Amino acid sequence: MGFNEKDFLACCGSSKFAMEMASASPFNTLDHAITTARDIWFNKVDVKGWLEAFEAHPQIGKSPSPNHKSETFAQWSKGEQTTALATATGSSLLELSDWNAKYMQKFGFVFLICASGRSTSEILTELKKRYPNRPIVEFENAAQEQMKITELRLAKLFSTKAESASTHDQQPMALKKKVEEDRVSIIGAHLTAPSQEPADKTSQISSRTRPPITTHVLDVSRGSPAVGMDVKLEMWMNEQSRPSFDKTDIGGWVMQGFSTTDKDGRSGQLMSIVDSVNPGIYRISFNTGKYCPGGFFPYVSLVFEIRETQKSEHFHVPLLFSPFSFTTYRGS
Repeated sequence: MGFNEKDFLACCGSSKFAMEMASASPFNTLDHAITTARDIWFNKVDVKGWLEAFEAHPQIGKSPSPNHKSETFAQWSKGEQTTALATATGSSLLELSDWNAKYMQKFGFVFLICASGRSTSEILTELKKRYPNRPIVEFENAAQEQMKITELRLAKLFSTKAESASTHDQQPMALKKKVEEDRVSIIGAHLTAPSQEPADKTSQISSRTRPPITTHVLDVSRGSPAVGMDVKLEMWMNEQSRPSFDKTDIGGWVMQGFSTTDKDGRSGQLMSIVDSVNPGIYRISFNTGKYCPGGFFPYVSLVFEIRETQKSEHFHVPLLFSPFSFTTYRGS
């Protein structure tokens, strides 16, 4: 797919990044785009470009500027904070604002975190955890979080472009907009639906008290929860094929959410709390190599399918892990 600088500015606020990505375009697959984006972000964008990208983000808990240079960036940024705002209270928002100000004063740039699927309390905990860091360490942390955000938005960009192209000559503008919004919500944007949508479509408030897919990790070698393990949830979005044992799965996985396990070994929200989960094939991956550098498994990925008849059920997919073995099961 071919894109322009404006498209890539919606993914990352660095002008240098957008220019380099547009020059490298078109991309054969989403994976191709992400690989190129990582190389550009970490090897070609300088310190000024990183700061420019950081500055494009609003503080967590606040709306983007209405005069933002990319309307799509502002829309996606607002959508990525939906879970945080939905789980916030007046006091937690005030505390978050205070810590945001402290962070800005110490480091000189906004606290950056891939907020999709994260609650206010989880974000606040991470902010407090990172605040004592040295500036050089936190600068690198912010760059890594920006890359996570960029990858998530590249997935949205590919999805919305593909949907737009396929419906351009077949559907009126209002219907095309609805299809695009529905597609973006599936891949993890969690955007606030337009006011003209029917009530049953706009309301994502659920009778559930937790997301449909959850996980936790137990370190069986220590007999305790695995604290600080990175976890990500993806969904297979290639309608032309299914992931299989016999084929290389390239270009079909789309990020739904990312989190790190807490003191109880439980991840934060990896997706929104909704009554019905979208049927399909999901993959939950654990960064076991980072957690246990000397272990046998650099990472562990579990692939499972949720069928149409199961969309109201809860899926708890735990990992019982040691440096040289792991096991799992479907809980509830």
